[in-house]
Amino acid sequence: MTKKESGKTLVVVESPTKAKTLSKILGSKYTVKASIGHIKDLPKSRIAIDVENNFQPEYILVKGKAKIKNELVKLARGSQNILLASDPDREGEAIAWHLCNILDIDPQTLCRIRFYEVTPKAVKEALKKLEPVDMNRVNAQQARRVLDRLVGYTLSPLLWKKIRYGLSAGRVQSVALNLICEREREIINFVPSEYWHISVLASSLDKTRNYDLKVMSFKNKSFWKEGKPLLISSSEQAEKIAPDIAKQELVVKEYKVKEGNRAPLPPFKTSTLQQEAARRLGFSPRRTMGIAQSLFEGVSVPGRGPVGLITYMRTDSLRISPDAINGARTYISERYETKYLPAKPNFFASKARSQDAHEAIRPTDVTLTPEILKNVLNSEQHRLYTLIWNRFVASQMAPAIVANAILDVAAGSYGLRQTGESLIFDGWGAVWPLELKGGQLDPAQPEETLLCQEIEKEQRFTKPAARYSEATLIKTLEEKGVGRPSTYATIVETLYDRGYVEKNEEKRIEPTQLGMTVDDFLLQYFDSKSQSPIVDTGFTAQMEEQLDLIEEDQLQWVEVVRSFWNGFTNTLEEAKKASAVELPEPEPIGEDCPECGKALVKKRGRFGEFIACSGYPECRYTRPILKTIGVKCPLCGETESGEVVRRRSKKGKFFYGCSRYPECKYVSWNEPTGEKCKECGASLIRKNKKSLPECPECGWKKEKKGKKENK
Repeated sequence: MTKKESGKTLVVVESPTKAKTLSKILGSKYTVKASIGHIKDLPKSRIAIDVENNFQPEYILVKGKAKIKNELVKLARGSQNILLASDPDREGEAIAWHLCNILDIDPQTLCRIRFYEVTPKAVKEALKKLEPVDMNRVNAQQARRVLDRLVGYTLSPLLWKKIRYGLSAGRVQSVALNLICEREREIINFVPSEYWHISVLASSLDKTRNYDLKVMSFKNKSFWKEGKPLLISSSEQAEKIAPDIAKQELVVKEYKVKEGNRAPLPPFKTSTLQQEAARRLGFSPRRTMGIAQSLFEGVSVPGRGPVGLITYMRTDSLRISPDAINGARTYISERYETKYLPAKPNFFASKARSQDAHEAIRPTDVTLTPEILKNVLNSEQHRLYTLIWNRFVASQMAPAIVANAILDVAAGSYGLRQTGESLIFDGWGAVWPLELKGGQLDPAQPEETLLCQEIEKEQRFTKPAARYSEATLIKTLEEKGVGRPSTYATIVETLYDRGYVEKNEEKRIEPTQLGMTVDDFLLQYFDSKSQSPIVDTGFTAQMEEQLDLIEEDQLQWVEVVRSFWNGFTNTLEEAKKASAVELPEPEPIGEDCPECGKALVKKRGRFGEFIACSGYPECRYTRPILKTIGVKCPLCGETESGEVVRRRSKKGKFFYGCSRYPECKYVSWNEPTGEKCKECGASLIRKNKKSLPECPECGWKKEKKGKKENK
């Protein structure tokens, strides 16, 4: 702790919200101020790395931070002690180091305070464990910053010359782009294979039990490969198999049930939080992390004051503190039957190099349930907090018990099978959704004869691998060791910002023509065969491991950067010899601009195609490309020509409106189906592609065929 003349203790954090929460916790003896992020950084206008002098970076005061700096310096002079309480990760450590420079503090003194949750207990315990700035973490962050600056500020100008001005490339960004483009090439080059799915709808002789049997084999040779009956590859085969089976008696050969435990899922780490928030809540990675940051920094809870609601949200650790485990177990024991609480706590293994000083993402106080906070948090905060709270509590509950049933039936030489999975005990599924495969499978007796009711034949074709969603891209990056918890959201967002990818109607990431062109160029020179394969996942993962080793004081950051730079510059010189790449001209649509008379063309932006004037930037006329969905506007009725069209909001979210806008103001976030409600006559809507039509007015739902429609 740095000694000054007199006065209070100054605590410096990054965020005003965090400062407000800490002020309430620490009381009147402390002054808490925010640096508003980085106080010093590399200038944006130039590379600012002295390659000839051990890659020394030139840090300057961040633009617009002079007033904050002066205020912090003035407060520091009048403070008895100064504590640096930036976030407990590499970037937070770098911020603390720069604050040392600004405030004239020796980073080796006990000036650093770290806590992983903004709660009175965690903060007061941290005050008892003051530490110096961790220069190994600073150097790891510095190495990342220097590497990214060297790549970005040398490779981007190359793309300007060879493809188009204003493009960018990055050390990790280029790998992520390559993954997306490689998937797109797989889809383009994919040749579908025909196969036929044959199922036999059967029942017991008394017709009290029904079965849906898949045709699996003939004379003990399986038709199935890669989870599909690929060896039934033509209509001729299917037309032969179906009548053959119809002639045979269906005889049960075996019915067996095996009980098994379904272990609870671990609590969240950064990547899994982003994946589940995308899948269940529709949040982008950046949106998820912004909301999580607000929950970490604290909100005002009635009766408790400002308190951080979750632990630090940038983590790859699955460790849970003993106090948190005890709190969860107490909560479970008080609200559930004894069988829901396992005899011993559940522990989860993290990957080898996870930062285990961190914990998994969890609520700081499990007794602050989502119900208690419903009127405290805004809608987005409440939804994300509920996700985190449920996942954490579920992780400390007993395993679920499921029954896996298999029914094997013979039809002469043909083998048929049906599987089912039913729940015996929900366990952790009482809190977190438990997904079962198949449904209840009625029992059957060996040698029992079944009645064949119908044989269904369905032609299908193999499909290529699906395009990445934001969640699956992050999962893949993590599996391949590319990036770290603090970078996932930025990686994805940068690709959108550069116009290299866009999100299609299925919310999948699709590369633009520009993205494919940039990736093609980079692959020519920076693939796995080059001295600096920056688009190779293995190489980038190895660089991440080297950054981890710098943090562990096993490598020197300058040597890591030098080793990379030597190979990179050689490859860069080769790439400079390449010919310029011509991007395809925008496609004219056969109309003139209503504002300047020049031709209108199709262009692509972050949210897909749109119409723009070819005279840009002199003329900035644009309009969206409207796609009708074949449904008359519910508001216009039959008297007008309005049709429902799909539009995008400024944030890229799809909604539906009338083609006659602004004359007609009809708008809906849900897709209208063109059908009318049988109960009240209102227009039916579909909430997503998998949902059935329903009435937004009275709640009537259209059920699947064969099921009774009801309210």
